[in-house]
Amino acid sequence: MKYSKYSVVIIGSGISGLFLANKLALSKELNDGILIVTKDKLFSGSSSLAQGGIVSVIPEINLKDSIESHIKDTINAGCGLNNISTVQFVSRQSSKITQDLINFGVKFDENSKNQLNFTLEGAHSCPRILHANGDSTGRVIEQALCEQLEKANNVDLYDNTMAIELLIDDDNSAKGVIVYNWANDTYEVIYSSNIVIATGGIGQIYKNTTNPAESTADGIALAYKAGALLSDMEFVQFHPTALYVKDKKTSPLVSESVRGEGAKLVNVDGEYFAKNYHYLADLAPRDVVARAIRQEMINTNSDYVYLDISQIGIQKFKTRFPTITKLCHDNNIDFENGLIPVVPSEHYFMGGIKTDLSSKTSLNNLYAIGECASTGLHGANRLASNSLLECAVFADSLADELIKNQVAPPKKHSEKIMNIIDKYIAIDAESLDETDEIQSMFNQLKNTMSDNVGIVRNKKSLDNALKIIDDLDLKLSELHASNSRLKYELQNAICVAKLITLAALNRKDSIGAHYRDDAPKKVVNNQERKGKYETILVK
Repeated sequence: MKYSKYSVVIIGSGISGLFLANKLALSKELNDGILIVTKDKLFSGSSSLAQGGIVSVIPEINLKDSIESHIKDTINAGCGLNNISTVQFVSRQSSKITQDLINFGVKFDENSKNQLNFTLEGAHSCPRILHANGDSTGRVIEQALCEQLEKANNVDLYDNTMAIELLIDDDNSAKGVIVYNWANDTYEVIYSSNIVIATGGIGQIYKNTTNPAESTADGIALAYKAGALLSDMEFVQFHPTALYVKDKKTSPLVSESVRGEGAKLVNVDGEYFAKNYHYLADLAPRDVVARAIRQEMINTNSDYVYLDISQIGIQKFKTRFPTITKLCHDNNIDFENGLIPVVPSEHYFMGGIKTDLSSKTSLNNLYAIGECASTGLHGANRLASNSLLECAVFADSLADELIKNQVAPPKKHSEKIMNIIDKYIAIDAESLDETDEIQSMFNQLKNTMSDNVGIVRNKKSLDNALKIIDDLDLKLSELHASNSRLKYELQNAICVAKLITLAALNRKDSIGAHYRDDAPKKVVNNQERKGKYETILVK
């Protein structure tokens, strides 16, 4: 067993983790350095796939915008369940974050006057979204952060490595983490009293998702098993428009910006339908549009609807959306007739590890940022392009927190910590290879969640899902398979799938992305909006 020590360990290498590492790298006070642990390679997670842009509230140059307007739009999209303090904090930091990203080398798209080009997306009251290279915003930001990080001499990277158990002492403080290098089949103990979880989303729990293969809810399960509080687990956002490609593991995203530029949704009979479901039509909040598309698919007995881009113009579309154009070509989809087949797909998780404005969890010295964190920003439904902003804002503030309040790892470790470590020293690496059976169980979990805990759910479907998930959990525990990346991923996915299902059963009304067709719709009144956001905690 190998042992090492770092001042800060960041689990995850998306935009939140990279932004934090860059900020920490500027400090001369982290004597033991910074470690980034990533399950795969850089650029393999969700951040690099983010086509849509980043919210940038800069009223001094975008005269149509204001912080008050962005706050109102965020709360309206979140159905009033947002944490008001969080929304205010994030919106007010937006201008600073934009400048930080530019300083890190991000080149946002500009208009003909060489000014930042603000565009419109669904449920925003004015254009306030910045993009980079048309529809490659996430990748451009991640590339710039990686290039900046190469200049640092105090940051190490462990790739092909999963964090599999936190070292939590008797005083509920994080003292380190056990990691597993699945490429080499080796374990390592990393001591650190500053552990940051930045592992992204949960998409691979579902059959159809825009998330990459790495998004198996690892960080949320890691924190939960260590005893951290989770919240808002019932709120799973389904993006209305993922590219329809039959039998593909990941559904490529077709950015909301396409509708922001003027595209319209039509069913397979060519009928424009969005206006029948919401006064904002194609630019209504995502949960509304996703349910509308689902209903049109049922009405027309079809597996998809179309995004009609003819009003944008084919040539302009190719220029404005080069990534989506390539995705269509790569998947043999001919959109020269102006029609792109799309389908709702799991996209973003509003719930996760409960954190405060300092990104602190309920456990000492354990932090969470990015999609795996439940900050209260999004409420019941995320407003478009708030996610990248949230990643950077909380990474920025956490960097200040960690530099200011350093906690050194203890020189001597408790019996509880040593017992956790001994468990991994004793692992038998010569167990049976049961990869096929584990993959079959994973597929069953995905189908179960999509069929029963999807865009529309009810008590009967949720009860059915819970029974199947419990059966899968028992079956997995009885396998004698050697430890592998796939086995750890399935354990994490089952854990979080069950928590999502239980939370969906517990919330007996419909609001935002949590829609039960057997329950009344909840409306949050103005008095409730002034208070703290409503949250269901999981212990």
